[in-house]
Amino acid sequence: MTGTLNKEVDDVAPKAPVLRLIDDVGAGARARQLDLDDLGQARIGPVRHERDAVGQDHHPEAAGAARVAASHYSIIVKDTAQMFVAGPPVVARIGQILDKNELGGSDIHTRNGAIDDEAASEQDAFAMARRFLSYLPSSVHELPARTEPKDDPKRRPEWLIDAIPRDAKKVYKMRPIVEALVDEGTFFEIGRRWGKPVITGLARLDGWPVAVMASDPYHYGGAWTADACDKVIRFVDLAQTFHLPVVHLVDVPGFLIGREAEEAGTIRHGARAMQAIYQASVPWCAILVRKVYGVAGAAHMNPSRYCMRYAWPSGDWGSLPIAGGLEAAYKAELEAAPDAKAKLAEIEARLEKLRSPFRSAESYIVEEIIDPRDTRAILTEFANLAAPLRTPGPPSFGYRP
Repeated sequence: MTGTLNKEVDDVAPKAPVLRLIDDVGAGARARQLDLDDLGQARIGPVRHERDAVGQDHHPEAAGAARVAASHYSIIVKDTAQMFVAGPPVVARIGQILDKNELGGSDIHTRNGAIDDEAASEQDAFAMARRFLSYLPSSVHELPARTEPKDDPKRRPEWLIDAIPRDAKKVYKMRPIVEALVDEGTFFEIGRRWGKPVITGLARLDGWPVAVMASDPYHYGGAWTADACDKVIRFVDLAQTFHLPVVHLVDVPGFLIGREAEEAGTIRHGARAMQAIYQASVPWCAILVRKVYGVAGAAHMNPSRYCMRYAWPSGDWGSLPIAGGLEAAYKAELEAAPDAKAKLAEIEARLEKLRSPFRSAESYIVEEIIDPRDTRAILTEFANLAAPLRTPGPPSFGYRP
């Protein structure tokens, strides 16, 4: 983990990455209970960490877990590590008899977003931490460094011309597209197991570190769920904090709809995600791959500042999708028509002729329609243009865990 939001750490090492190893968090809780027994009174307020006679930090479960959740990046080792607000002995008092993995193992917390990623071993965890840090500056007071480019900036993957199915109902794999566009072998995905409609990770373009966000149509067609919105917030804040330009590959049909989505408060999470994007001041390049609909689609970039935006010929956008949106938009006309079904077909046929992305480009609604095979060259150009625009220093707003 790096950059934890702990004042004692910030005071000691304000311009260096912090890698915090949290182990045996339950010992802190035991220390607190023994402290209570010795003092004969209870304390009020935040629990501070305890340091034992050999200098080892211990944290009560909740405090240790909070430090994990407050980190910019967190890793848990499968089977051998767990995290909880309260451990099995405490939870047993409310009638839940669970072992440590059942209560707070990696399968739970890498799927709810409390921890970013799972490692198979401690060695893998250290390797993941090193790789994560390799994309970042030493602190917010510096800029992410460029590495020597090893990939052709104008590499032109021919298969991208057919990457998006002509049938809008068919899904496709976004990760190979991401891998094809960034410098070879540099994509480092973060948080793959949660917020699955959105893919997030770090990569390089012509050697420059960038933050990559992309839609995954295999999960709700790419529609933003409540947890996907939280994932967007966390990732955009990371990019803003460490001055990483953002590349966004967009295929967003809107927010997830339906009873479960409403119960999850999706629109509230979505409004916060949009605010995070609109607060971001880092350079931003959006590639409209396919669908861009509704409020979630409108959050594909920050429209209040200059951002680069391109669209593939497969681009499809609007306030509402034609499929399912016409009944709401033309309700009065359909109710007044003698044959509502025929009228609906007539309206749909008329609008289909108008939805071509080329008509939007002619009116400068999008800046340019590009050949998908040229996308890498355009993105590497963006990375080089964005590099001198990055500004070191603390962000204008705080990082949201």
